[in-house]
Amino acid sequence: MTVKITSVRKKLKKPESSQQSSDETNNLSTSLDKNVQTITEALGSSADIIFRHFTFKKGYHVKVTVIYTDGLINDNTVQNNILDNLMVETKKTSSVPPHVDLFEYLHQSFLRSGEIEIVENFDDLYNNVLSGNTLILLDHYAKCIAIDTRGWQERGLEEPTTETVIRGPKEGFNETLETNLALIRRRIKDPNLWIEKKIIGKKSQTDVAIVYLNNVASENVVHEVKTRINGINIDAIIEGGQLEELIHDGFYTPFPTIYNTERPDTAVAGLLEGRVVIVVDGTPFVLLAPALFTQFFQSPQDYYFQFDISSFLRILRYVSFFLSLLVPSVYIALTTVHQEMLPTPLLITLTAQREGVPFPAVVEAFLMELTFEILREAGVRMPRAVGSAISIVGALVIGQAAVEAGFVSSSMVIVVAITAIANFIMPNYNMSIPVRLLRFAFMIIASMLGLIGILFGLIALTIHLCKLRSFGVPYMAPLTPLQGEEQKDTILRLPWWTLKKRPGFMSKKNVLRNETPKPQPESPSN
Repeated sequence: MTVKITSVRKKLKKPESSQQSSDETNNLSTSLDKNVQTITEALGSSADIIFRHFTFKKGYHVKVTVIYTDGLINDNTVQNNILDNLMVETKKTSSVPPHVDLFEYLHQSFLRSGEIEIVENFDDLYNNVLSGNTLILLDHYAKCIAIDTRGWQERGLEEPTTETVIRGPKEGFNETLETNLALIRRRIKDPNLWIEKKIIGKKSQTDVAIVYLNNVASENVVHEVKTRINGINIDAIIEGGQLEELIHDGFYTPFPTIYNTERPDTAVAGLLEGRVVIVVDGTPFVLLAPALFTQFFQSPQDYYFQFDISSFLRILRYVSFFLSLLVPSVYIALTTVHQEMLPTPLLITLTAQREGVPFPAVVEAFLMELTFEILREAGVRMPRAVGSAISIVGALVIGQAAVEAGFVSSSMVIVVAITAIANFIMPNYNMSIPVRLLRFAFMIIASMLGLIGILFGLIALTIHLCKLRSFGVPYMAPLTPLQGEEQKDTILRLPWWTLKKRPGFMSKKNVLRNETPKPQPESPSN
């Protein structure tokens, strides 16, 4: 089976009468001079649009114009394979075999390139020249030849900055679509890896690739992804986050329902489980759908370490999730509403620390949490050389000064520090953001209703998560609905030889993925 690669161009529908007249004005003319004038006017005589003119004198006397965009093309390819050959051919006394159409000769025999397309209208012509392709226009022909010569400067493959691992591949995606697809193809050499390309954005004409394993991914999920992407009608897609917001589920939830990663191994692992990968040109982050709640607590290195170590780290992440979400609210509830639940020595210690603090515990917690959020954002926006220093020094200085000035208690500083550290343990940054937002809601509930309010808040949060869907798949699967077979790789990660099947909630096709038997230690020789 060959790899399926298609390209879809989206166009707005017009009335039939206006559509016919529009097509007539949009088609290329047989006059080369008229075509060049139209292109020049449409592109505003832009300095980076290069026009090179030639003439086939002997036998034909046909004028030829080569058009390309400087900076978006591979200079060597254009110069050696196109311009040099054309200039040599134009000087030959018999440049074209007799009784051979010049256009067909250039298209079929003369040009040496992997991808050659015939373009017959100005819309496709503009899209090709502004995408880095080189166009050859001939006089007396209402069509032209588009040659793939894209070769702009791109960032090299570097280690991902948002998903660092101790053990595992160190290369990440970059901003070039073809490079990112090659990184995926290099890891999955299966003819069932299908790639479909689409062009999104009336102004940006952004290339978007939908990647999936045809014999693994659910047909319903693939169809839903294509339907949502085809329904996008927007001027420009600059980054994958825009596309994510246009197609994701749960518009009234802070939780992400599409997973994003800049690691090729994570994208490949998602493909092998039946997910669909969406690659957007111009961003190093690819999107994975469907995305599940448990997926955001799994790190790529979980599958590179021993299963017992990986299971311990996963449990630690779930514990840190609840610590980051509930520690400030539980502290407020115990010190404000349920003081009788604290041991007497601890209550006396906390009361002594709060002596002289002018604010109630909830206001104190809000002030410290907001201060830390400001420091966190300042550290992100500051230059790398001073960002970490500003955040660390700012936290130490402000925290110490606030305690000495009597604005907050030292115990509150400890609570905020534990909360912040627990929040950083999330493998995916997208899951830490809703936790930061919900933390403030739980603090308000705890100040009014105490532990009972926290309990009701957790019940409401659980119901909300269970109602979410990601491209038709339950967001909390396989925890609810509970699937025993899938628990081998959810909260715990059991040995590889036990992971026989792919996740059943993703797809019912080709579920068997591992037939390796359990290792049997050799008996000692006598």
